[in-house]
Amino acid sequence: MPSKVSCLYLLTVVCWASALWYLSVSRPSSSYVGQVSIPMRKAPKVSKNSTFSNIRTRSLNPHDFGYLINEAKKCEAEPPFLVILISTTHKEFNARQAIRETWGDETTFPDVRVFTLFLLGRSTDAVLNQMVEQESQIFHDIIVEDFIDSYHNLTLKTLMGMRWVATFCPKAQYVLKTDSDIFVNMENLIYNLLKPTTKPRRRYFTGYVINGGPIRDMRSKWYMPRDLYPESKYPPFCSGTGYVFSTDVAELIYKTSLHTRLLHLEDVYVGVCLRKLGIHPFQNSGFNHWKMAYSLCRYRRVVTVHQISPEEMHRIWNDMTSKKHL
Repeated sequence: MPSKVSCLYLLTVVCWASALWYLSVSRPSSSYVGQVSIPMRKAPKVSKNSTFSNIRTRSLNPHDFGYLINEAKKCEAEPPFLVILISTTHKEFNARQAIRETWGDETTFPDVRVFTLFLLGRSTDAVLNQMVEQESQIFHDIIVEDFIDSYHNLTLKTLMGMRWVATFCPKAQYVLKTDSDIFVNMENLIYNLLKPTTKPRRRYFTGYVINGGPIRDMRSKWYMPRDLYPESKYPPFCSGTGYVFSTDVAELIYKTSLHTRLLHLEDVYVGVCLRKLGIHPFQNSGFNHWKMAYSLCRYRRVVTVHQISPEEMHRIWNDMTSKKHL
């Protein structure tokens, strides 16, 4: 007899197939972008002054989006060593499932407590919102806030993760923020970089550090208008494909963001907040923000690799776990 989890998983797959069919049918040209009226679980109300009571000046960016899906009790029993925040989109179910079954599996290291969470905004498509709601009811690893999920709102998505850690999991030791097309060598990250047996760091931030300036070409994906950011250089920032920081930094960045003009380039914006805080990101060559040809030896030396498909994720994970003796 199939298990309850198997039946739920099968239900999710069937529902996703229906959603994909629905999306492939000809749709009206005008889309409804207002509040999506679908039944969502009511998230616990959080007191506005429960965590950030010492903010006394008026906020420039209040970040007053409510939670549509939340896992407020995930850290209640025992604080984790590491919280993984993964920026994703509604249609990337296969990527999320591949991460759950490979490097994002919370049970891989029995001696180290790890929590994996996927970050989303609200889709303008009601069916996709319903699919994510059903997925959340099965896996309980999804956080959704009430802003439109789009590329230009990636900064809001990251700030949502910072806010969640500061509010619901402040006793965790470290946080990894990454994307759903990234492969993470968890063994390298946990045991070689973060080292659970050592004293936890404070005001710590590391990844692939970029020193660059704004691109003024309007055709570029990373175009930055001069009136939004007039300076000729960005502060040092870590590529948004993957960076690690101590948990105290989550609250510091979130508080700083409330009084810092928003930029649509998420990693640049985090760098701006770090400069205000006087925190300097450390360069770590193990974080790669590009695709790297696979070889077992090469991937064992890195922490992150970019542009990995769900199928590749499974192949790499299976290879690395089955050949530990080499």
